[in-house]
Amino acid sequence: MAIEDKIKTLLAKRELAKLGGGISRIESQHKKGKLTARERIDLLLDEGSFEEFDMFVTHHSHDFGLEDQLVLSDGVVTGYGTIDGRLVYIFSQDFTVFGGSLSEAYARKICKVMDQAMKVGAPVIGLNDSGGARIQEGVKSLAGYAEIFQRNINASGVIPQISAIFGPCAGGAVYSPALTDFIFMSERNSYMFVTGPKVVKTVTGEVVTVEELGGAHVHASKSGVSHFISESEEEGLLMIRKLLSYLPSNNLEEPPLTQCTDPIDRLEDALNHIIPADPNKPYDVKDVIFAVVDENEFLEVHKYYAKNIVTGFAKFNGMPVGIVANQPNYLAGVLDIDASRKAARFVRFCDAFNIPLVTMVDVPGFLPGTQQEYGGIILHGAKLMFAYGEATVPKVTVTLRKSYGGAHDVMSSKQLRGDINYAWPSAEIAVMGPKGAIEILQSRELGLIENEDEKKRFIAQKENEYKEKFANPYEAAKYGYIDDVIEPRNTRFRVIRALQALATKKDTNPPRKHCNIPL
Repeated sequence: MAIEDKIKTLLAKRELAKLGGGISRIESQHKKGKLTARERIDLLLDEGSFEEFDMFVTHHSHDFGLEDQLVLSDGVVTGYGTIDGRLVYIFSQDFTVFGGSLSEAYARKICKVMDQAMKVGAPVIGLNDSGGARIQEGVKSLAGYAEIFQRNINASGVIPQISAIFGPCAGGAVYSPALTDFIFMSERNSYMFVTGPKVVKTVTGEVVTVEELGGAHVHASKSGVSHFISESEEEGLLMIRKLLSYLPSNNLEEPPLTQCTDPIDRLEDALNHIIPADPNKPYDVKDVIFAVVDENEFLEVHKYYAKNIVTGFAKFNGMPVGIVANQPNYLAGVLDIDASRKAARFVRFCDAFNIPLVTMVDVPGFLPGTQQEYGGIILHGAKLMFAYGEATVPKVTVTLRKSYGGAHDVMSSKQLRGDINYAWPSAEIAVMGPKGAIEILQSRELGLIENEDEKKRFIAQKENEYKEKFANPYEAAKYGYIDDVIEPRNTRFRVIRALQALATKKDTNPPRKHCNIPL
């Protein structure tokens, strides 16, 4: 055969591979409002940057008639490309081929790009749209999943791992995304669960829909499995690009600096008046965040889950940071099980990838009650404490208002190696609020007062004395636990200067195989 004919054969095979399961199945995918595996890659990566691996791979199964159903690429498109000029590795599952089900050959393709990403220190992005294990291949398919899981584990904290769910993700397939750093889901067609509605009904008798069991909103708000939710796949892919703009390519690099035109000494006069005079009145901490970060841009992580704490990425003078902030607008900003877990995982991610932490504190304490105690609030609260205490990245803390009890310690306090701890004049740092403190400290005296009016006057007097002593930041500043009391409108400038001073920070943890964070 002449070389020209061989080239024609090559080009014909490439075109055939690009069709996946064929025109009719591609049309079916589009009718469901879903993009194809290759369309997703084209939208995510810089134009013309995709280099594909293993286009000509097929499965090797001879059971149940599969030997007569050989499809090039075998249900997953793999390779590498760039996002904003930075190298990333990618695999995109193709639902048009065997429902995107995973075979031994398919798993090897994914493992290859993960291995390559680890070698060169580049992020891995997985676009999931699969019916799960290829049943016809039995244990070989299960082994393929386990090979992927092991690579997810090895890559954790070494390279960023991002998963997007743009279709079904069920059974063992859910555990690879669960092992990655961030999960995106789209509202229309994505769902995740270990066992589907039919199995649930058979085993428990519970009747539940696919959406109710594992839809995007369920995992974004109830389980916390999903970090981001998008209205469409297109929006989800743009959000992945945005997320990567805050992240280094691996754990040995610094986060990417960008040019900043937002003045570092920009004053925000509104912040001088944002804290209500009534200590029990809420405000939105996100108003503070947007006011002080570059260009008022903040990418919130876990937006709909544990809304009493806010986590996300922003930049200060072009420097990416992770922000953790108590949210007085929801449950008074109290720390509970879900908030502790959410913030702890975010803090550990930032620490793993050299992203400085800025913490904004307004916390009245831990949520009391049997539900929290039985659920293990002690252990979950300890996770957040452990995460902050273990973190060696620069840590800047700003106490806005309340910082009470054990929650004060947990929220990046000076004793948990907080590097620079600021407070607004409105800060209240104490073991507990005035009412609870007086009930304990003056319990004997209160027991001796029989007249109710006299008792009220006594309580009011003692509460005022307590407030004078603790409803300000100067008691903590007296001991050096607060480095400076700052004017709220100047917060942006002070945080940026602190981050600049900490840019060369070196801190280490004791030598060990790994820590034993309370799980």
